[in-house]
This record gives sequence, C-alpha cells and structure tokens, in this order.
Amino acid sequence: MHERWTRLLEILSERGRVDVGEAAELLGVSPATVRRDMEELAQQQLLTRTRGGAVLSGVAYDLPLRYKAARQKDEKNRIARAAAELVPPGAVVGLNGGTTTSEVARELATRADLASHSGGPALTIVTNAINIANELAVRPHVKTVVTGGVAQPNSYELTGPLATMLLRRLSLDFAIVGVNAVDPKLGAATQDEGEANANRAMAERAGKVIVVADSTKLGKRAFALVCKVTEISVLITDEAAPEKLVEQFTSQGVEVLCV
Repeated sequence: MHERWTRLLEILSERGRVDVGEAAELLGVSPATVRRDMEELAQQQLLTRTRGGAVLSGVAYDLPLRYKAARQKDEKNRIARAAAELVPPGAVVGLNGGTTTSEVARELATRADLASHSGGPALTIVTNAINIANELAVRPHVKTVVTGGVAQPNSYELTGPLATMLLRRLSLDFAIVGVNAVDPKLGAATQDEGEANANRAMAERAGKVIVVADSTKLGKRAFALVCKVTEISVLITDEAAPEKLVEQFTSQGVEVLCV
C-alpha cells in the first residue's frame, strides 16, 4: 500500500494534478482503490481532493520518510549492509536522517559481533534523527546520543542551532550521511538548508565521511551543500551507478563501493 501511495504522490509531484481514471491506469488498480488512496492521503494533508481527482497540497512538497522508504528498497538495504560492515566495534558513529541511514542503524543494531559485546557499549551512535534514536534506544549494547533541535516532519531530523552546537563539540570516528544528491563537481547536498547545516556539522567532526546514496542520486544537484567531494572518504552506491560518474569520483580520491 505504501508503495502505491508513494507512486501516486510522485505522479502528483510530476504533474501537479491527476484525475482518478488516469491514476488508476498508471497504477494498475481500480478507480475505487485510487479514490480510497486519495481520501487517505488527503486526511494526511499530502494532497487536496478535487472533483474527479487530486492536486498537490499548498504546503511545501516533500515526501515524508515513511513513503520514501519504498523507493530503491533493495538497493538501499545492500548499501546499508555495506556501510555497517565498515564500522569496527567501539567506534563513534554519526548518523543523519533518511531512509538509507535508517537501514544502516538497523544493520548496526543487529550485527552479531556488536550484539554479543560485553563490558560497555559496543558502539556509540550520535544522531539528529528521532526515528533512529527511537530504534536504537532499546539496544543495551549501543550508546545513543541525540542532538537537540527542531524536528522536521518529513525527515524526522532535528535541525537548528541546538543540533549544530552539540555536533561541533563532539569527535566522531565516522559520519554516515544520507543525501538527496551527489555531484562529482559540487559535492553532496540536500534540499533543506537546515538539514544541510546539521549534516555538515556532523561531517566536519568525523575522521571519515561515508556517503550512502543509491545510483538515482548520483550526478544530481540539490539546494544546500553538505560536504565537498574531496571531503568524502567513501561513497557507497548500487551496481546501476554509471561507470563514467564512478570514475569522476574515484579520480578525486573517493573510494566508491557499488553493491
């Protein structure tokens, strides 16, 4: 169901409006199903119902995290596993918000060698994502540190001066960062400048910056810079990454893992 809702919201994002019949044909479902979906999404204020269809809501448009999770799901799972494998026991790891970094958190939380660790925390996770903190807080072998800040409704990230102030006082072994876009010239970026500020502070305090981004984000640009290409230690993406783009990253000293 969430995958269907995600696709419906993507269609609206591309077109601005859509009628029930058109949406039913594009989604391969009945008009009755589309009407129910539109009503449910309208209640969540993600679209506005019109006679015979729907239009985008008047609010700033960005898919909430729970709907983004359906995109490139297999690729994100592989990327998350590869990122988690790079973290040794005892490390201090920064994680920002996002679907891929949420998967990284799950992979770290369930890693057998960490779960069986005794004599103090096996891992320290510093995060500005309240959904990640919620999942990790019940793991006794993980020390979870949460920044302050203002919660963003779409990404669950805490942003603002409170978040950046804490991050700038910490020292991290790794920052595992999810972004909206990674361009070989402009670097890693996100759409929201508040999120970018917090993510940038996290990256600046890390010994190694690991960017996790599926291939649909490579070569793309987004509004606010998180870090330059030369500040990225490792880029983990999927096997569909264009070879030319991979070469552009590796030529600047970035280790690229295509999984």
